[in-house]
Amino acid sequence: MLPNRQIKVEAKAALSGNWGIAIGIWVVYLVLGSAIEFTFIGPIILSGVFAFGFMAAYLTLVRTKSTSFETLFSGFSNFGTTCVAGILQTIFLTLWSLLFIIPGIVKTYSYSMTYYILRDNPNLSACEAITESRRMMNGYKGKLFCLDLSFIGWFLLCALTFGLLGLYVLPYYNAARARFYEDLKNKPTVEG
Repeated sequence: MLPNRQIKVEAKAALSGNWGIAIGIWVVYLVLGSAIEFTFIGPIILSGVFAFGFMAAYLTLVRTKSTSFETLFSGFSNFGTTCVAGILQTIFLTLWSLLFIIPGIVKTYSYSMTYYILRDNPNLSACEAITESRRMMNGYKGKLFCLDLSFIGWFLLCALTFGLLGLYVLPYYNAARARFYEDLKNKPTVEG
């Protein structure tokens, strides 16, 4: 796999000339996410649909160097599967987190590629996508964790600027994760 430093360089390259749309997608996703939090059933039903669209938008950006706001709503084209994937991820992560915090974190990384996989394989069921994410992440959870840790300074600066720097950092972070998936999908998995 590419070193995390190279993944970040390529993520920035994908964002070049696309910062406006990348920030816009993040803001719309944030506003929609906040709006559905005020309903009882909304977060349960729509979180997976919007998470899929959000990740699909950044995956499209990394692949084609462009994306659109319409991609943010692409989860509705496969509503049942993206909805069920969100519900199942929430259930599984809650159950793993009940055991202890560490298994919950490990499983969060295990399931982290689910929406990217669904974007590339819309014919998969939610369970199949989660299983494929677990398989794919065998041997690579630590690498993604290190990529996430490499953004900790940026996130601290976001806090110091009351979130303002997030307009730069969050698109960069999500593009880096999409680029991680692009590299990961062609790698052999590690057994165990």
